[in-house]
Amino acid sequence: MNQLEIAKSQLEVKGYLDLPINEKDIIAKIQELKKEKNAVILGHYYQDGAIQEISDFLGDSLYLANAAANTKADMIVFAGVHFMAETAKILNPNKKVVLPDLNAGCSLADSCPPNTFKEFVEAHPDHLVISYINCSAEIKALSDIICTSSNALKIIEQVPANRPIIFAPDKNLGAYLQKETGREMLLWDGACLVHEAFSMDKILMLIKEHPDAEIIAHPESEAHLLKLAHFVGSTTALLHHVQHSTHHKFIVATEVGILHEMRKNAPEKHLIAAPAKENNTCACSECAFMKLNTLEKLYLCMKYELPEITLSEELMKKALAPIQRMLAIK
Repeated sequence: MNQLEIAKSQLEVKGYLDLPINEKDIIAKIQELKKEKNAVILGHYYQDGAIQEISDFLGDSLYLANAAANTKADMIVFAGVHFMAETAKILNPNKKVVLPDLNAGCSLADSCPPNTFKEFVEAHPDHLVISYINCSAEIKALSDIICTSSNALKIIEQVPANRPIIFAPDKNLGAYLQKETGREMLLWDGACLVHEAFSMDKILMLIKEHPDAEIIAHPESEAHLLKLAHFVGSTTALLHHVQHSTHHKFIVATEVGILHEMRKNAPEKHLIAAPAKENNTCACSECAFMKLNTLEKLYLCMKYELPEITLSEELMKKALAPIQRMLAIK
């Protein structure tokens, strides 16, 4: 029986009848459990609004990695996806790290299988391996340094010009960074389904309807969308741009969860989620993996401390070094 099956069976035995009857009661119970267990909730901007509101630390991957590295809590509850919880565990090998739903994976991380990537790296032994944090612990262990969309530009610019670079796993982010830095890099052919889901036809229609809107996009998006964008930046950079820009209206091309915090910080701004190709529930691009986490699952995982993220000591040691190199860069 694997880790997910064990967690599911144990929660089934304990029973979902234990759940409080409404959202207000669930939130109250979560707050109680945080104190009782000396737990901290790390929440990503792509989570549902209710989870964002209850998080002790809310941010993008770089901010949450720093929060995980510096926490004094006994238990880390990661309201995000699997690779984020793995990063927290690598930074805190002696702490308990739990994730509300172990199925909360990542299409980008899945696009880079460790065995295939290992062969790729070994075929280019002279290359420095820079991996975007949206990857598995195994990929981190095969890397020289980790980056996020917030600091990738700074990290690449510090690499000597004569040192060839492998950039993985996101080809769109890699292509954007090549354009910005002028550095040729060997790119792994991976991508985030969420950031490749935008419909150019629908966006062009939106532009006609809202000619006064500024298009802002995450650099994981495809090149043709980035060419249209007035501003390209990390999740946090997009948030700050909306808050401080003199523009009033924005078409936001990233995961729709960010709109919750944008509306809180800039309630006077008019925000339009960039439409997706498919007609899903919100006609926007949302990460189905991120949305697997719910308040109910958050409560249950805190109460029963399941599902727990476990990694071998050897893997954590190998993956820690490139993460620490990233965190050391100011």
